[in-house]
Amino acid sequence: MATFKVKSLDSGQPPDWSNLEVLHRNTLPPRAHFFNYASPSAALSYDPAQSESTLSLNGQWKFNYAPSPNRVPDGFHQPEFNAAAWSEIEVPSMWQMEGYGKPHYTNEPYPFPVDPPHVPMDDNPTGSYRRTFKVPGEWVGRQVRLRFEGVDSAFHVWVNGKEVGYSQGARNPSEFDITPFLDFEGENTLAVSVYQWSDGSYLEDQDQWWLSGIFRDVNLLAFPKTHIQDFFVQTLLDDQYRDAVLKLDVTVSGPGSINIQLLDADKTTVVLSTTLQASSASTVTTSHPIPTPHKWTAEDPYLYHLVLTFNDQQQTLAHRVGFRTATIRNGIFTVNGSRILFRGANRHEHHPTRGRAVGEQLLRHDLLLMKRHNINAIRTCHQPNDPLLYSLADELGFWVMDEADLETHGFACVEEAALAEADRRRPYEERKKMIYGAAARWTSDNAVWEKAYVDRMKQMVERDKNHACVVMWSLGNEAFYGRNHRAMYAWAKERDPGRVVHYEGDTQAETVDLWSWMYPRHDALREFAEGWDGVKPLVLCEFAHAMGNGPGAFREYMDLFYEHPCLQGGWVWEWANHGLEHTTPDGETYYGYGGDFGDTPNDGTFVMDGLVRSDHSPAPGLLEYKKAIEPVQLIAADAVSATVVNRYDFLTLDHLSCRVAVLGDGFVEQLGETVVPTVLPGAQGAVALPNGLADAAASRPGSYLQLSWTLNQDTAWAAAGHEVAKHQHLLTPFPADEDERPASSSSAAPIAATAAAADLVITGPVSTWRFDLSTGLLASWKKKRPAAPAAPAVSEGQGASGGKEGLELLHSPPTLTFHRAPTDNDLGGAAKDWDEKLLHLARPHCRSARWHTDDSDARTVVVETQHRYAPPVLEWCVWVETKYVFYSTGEEDADADAVRIEVHARAEGKNLPQTFARLGWEFGLSPEAGVERAEWFGRGAGEGYRDKKLSQAVGNWGARIEGDGEGNVLWTEYEVPQEGGNRTDVRWVRFLGAEGGRRLTARFVGGEGNFSASHYQAEDVAEAGHPWELRKRRREEVVVRLDVEHQGLGTESCGPGALEEHQLKVGEGSEWEWGMVLS
Repeated sequence: MATFKVKSLDSGQPPDWSNLEVLHRNTLPPRAHFFNYASPSAALSYDPAQSESTLSLNGQWKFNYAPSPNRVPDGFHQPEFNAAAWSEIEVPSMWQMEGYGKPHYTNEPYPFPVDPPHVPMDDNPTGSYRRTFKVPGEWVGRQVRLRFEGVDSAFHVWVNGKEVGYSQGARNPSEFDITPFLDFEGENTLAVSVYQWSDGSYLEDQDQWWLSGIFRDVNLLAFPKTHIQDFFVQTLLDDQYRDAVLKLDVTVSGPGSINIQLLDADKTTVVLSTTLQASSASTVTTSHPIPTPHKWTAEDPYLYHLVLTFNDQQQTLAHRVGFRTATIRNGIFTVNGSRILFRGANRHEHHPTRGRAVGEQLLRHDLLLMKRHNINAIRTCHQPNDPLLYSLADELGFWVMDEADLETHGFACVEEAALAEADRRRPYEERKKMIYGAAARWTSDNAVWEKAYVDRMKQMVERDKNHACVVMWSLGNEAFYGRNHRAMYAWAKERDPGRVVHYEGDTQAETVDLWSWMYPRHDALREFAEGWDGVKPLVLCEFAHAMGNGPGAFREYMDLFYEHPCLQGGWVWEWANHGLEHTTPDGETYYGYGGDFGDTPNDGTFVMDGLVRSDHSPAPGLLEYKKAIEPVQLIAADAVSATVVNRYDFLTLDHLSCRVAVLGDGFVEQLGETVVPTVLPGAQGAVALPNGLADAAASRPGSYLQLSWTLNQDTAWAAAGHEVAKHQHLLTPFPADEDERPASSSSAAPIAATAAAADLVITGPVSTWRFDLSTGLLASWKKKRPAAPAAPAVSEGQGASGGKEGLELLHSPPTLTFHRAPTDNDLGGAAKDWDEKLLHLARPHCRSARWHTDDSDARTVVVETQHRYAPPVLEWCVWVETKYVFYSTGEEDADADAVRIEVHARAEGKNLPQTFARLGWEFGLSPEAGVERAEWFGRGAGEGYRDKKLSQAVGNWGARIEGDGEGNVLWTEYEVPQEGGNRTDVRWVRFLGAEGGRRLTARFVGGEGNFSASHYQAEDVAEAGHPWELRKRRREEVVVRLDVEHQGLGTESCGPGALEEHQLKVGEGSEWEWGMVLS
């Protein structure tokens, strides 16, 4: 194949993509993002399709993929080149998602040999793009620009066979003046060569997929020969934050008049109208007082409209303007003089089938979903996002930390590999101190890289400087710290002194304007706050790592943020799982992670760590976050009033409605709406409750007050009636548990027991139990078959009828279990101890089993057992004494016969596990039982754990054991299989057949517990890497777990483990007692 001869190779000079002296060739200076229009009315549409000065080049392009720049077809950029045999590719897109090359995921390591600024010459996949276009006739005499919003990672451009220029900086725009190269009468050929690797790749080592191509919009833009080149609008509020000054810098390419209009939100009311004269190519500055403007905040994103018209509508552009000041005042980050709290999320650009070519539909979906879950802040990790994000954030209301396209984490891998073996075994924080200084010397503290660093800051700031939503700049992420960060900071402060600058890598806040931490322990935050020097606040740029089943302890973080003004919230890591659509050998579609595409080296599942799934549907963690950050907090209540705190930063509560209900086991009574008082931000207020509440609660033990707070008007992000907060408060306690056995023989039913060898058979009116005295376990439970419905929707066959002997409930006997399939957070911490202590191998060993009739009531049969639960090899154990009381209530229904199980357990031995994952019973429900559904009273409808349950309300709930995604399902299918589906604070649960017949009911004695039910054992889940692999392990039986205690989740996949109060602690002599009734 003929190849394109790279000019730099022939000259002996390094190619542009490996040359620190060449960041751009022939690109225009960076500027604010805007489009030109023919009139103010068209400009105010903010729709590029309404611009006669814009021609989109998105769509189908001819495409060729080569393994190296040296293998590009010779002369492909020439108009006469025949590309008929080339395939077509959609622009924008990432070529790996279109079948060329493969996606590659790393968190830290560079996927190419580390030799900065050089990248491989022979292994640098290159995409050649071609398309043709015609210039609109009315553009003759104008300057025509070619603008790429994002190309990964570097590219050359040709028009009509002539080289236009070069650019790099994958997530920043590049703009070229192509006027001299155009044929204004005929067809023009545009050719682009995109290189997967460049010296810029060393600065783009973010925790995401390595993907390549033209992945954002491409446009032709027409400008008058003399035009507005750029503008910078600043809103300066006075010391009382009442009046403002609109400061405007307009850069023009030549002399002319600039008409300035500021319109109110209705786009018609004129707030300001003036005209400036520019005598030459220059920047003209003007300032105008604006009395008492409506201020912009993330809670009330009120926008004015700035319209600039140059030389009598030769050029018109518009931009939304929000009046706000964001600064640090008395050591606190404030907006318009008020402290704000960042309730944020880190948002990478991700689409499950398009990579980083996200598009407007998914972007809008993300931001609406965030708003509806009370999220108020976005960190554009770790690069500037698509320009549309900032416009939407202005409109919908978000605080945005705009982050430069800069991360060099891979140098830490290089330095760590050079450590002595003993040092590599040190704790992470110790290793970090040993290697980060050396890692910085590669680029961050290396003067020859300064221009590249500062360029990335310039590109971002100039593009996004006019957005009200952008309240702080960030110098990048995990690029250590050095002189080049100081240079970035200095440039940003000179260009835009009104914004705060952030960078977590400046660990001592030596240069930047605020402290920033990642994944701290709760006690570390408290320690910082109590010793705070009053100079700079602290934010958490990453916290609550949302990987898999978690995060835990959201509320505890929020309590600290509310308690200490210097702790100003943070951004959860992260918004979305980054799974990419892939197929199994059998053709089943699933979401793949690192290694699934043959990418080596890789960081596996670490890319699956979002509050939403790969398809951007909510995961359980998002619901918990919404609850933790809800803007109304209940702190006390009785039957007369409720005391709440307004957690908004600016809004009062009277934009909400509050619906009141009283509920309990088996009832919900709606009591209507109550009057919502005007409670100021941060203040407490009393909400009067309906008169009937006291009577409704007093007559029903176990009654809860429920308050539902909803929008009372439509907003840009949700309709009236959308719930922003919900509270429940127990008003009347549950009654004490009583012995449910009948008190008189007249209502009792006989229980018979016969023993033969090791089998004890116990018979009641409905049930027949078989107890294995050799194992000390309940081996069988058969119930008379349920009455058949008149017209069953689903035939359960002979198994459901149970034959003459009844319906067998048990597939395996109830035994205690202490283990769970590890979550991602367990794997980061507790699971290591569980594995070392062989927790998953602990089995019961029967020491005694005896039975008798109850001395005080001959209608019951009592079995008492003693077991030693222990794993092989080790000597630790749990001694368990269990008392089974078999009886019948005398009722003629499926729950008539019951067994009350009372447990006393004691841990002993050397080298016990530090914690248990769970403590409770596990057993299999036989396929014959046909169990397909569960009903319960407790928290629901979704899963809950000790430290992740507040989003789940107490009530009566129901769910299927499994399903196709429609309706509520007990099992939570995480994209990386792990423990899931637990329901907590449960008082009772009932398992039902397809026809609704009751099979088994479990009630926790004296309180509440947990349950889960699925078709998987813990080892099935633990050994499966993907849901499709887990489904192949599906068991016919339903595996039920009834836990009296369950370990919390924490965030130890990257952060602290479960808080001590959420751990199921174990030590020598630890004891537990509990009971439950099965019927």
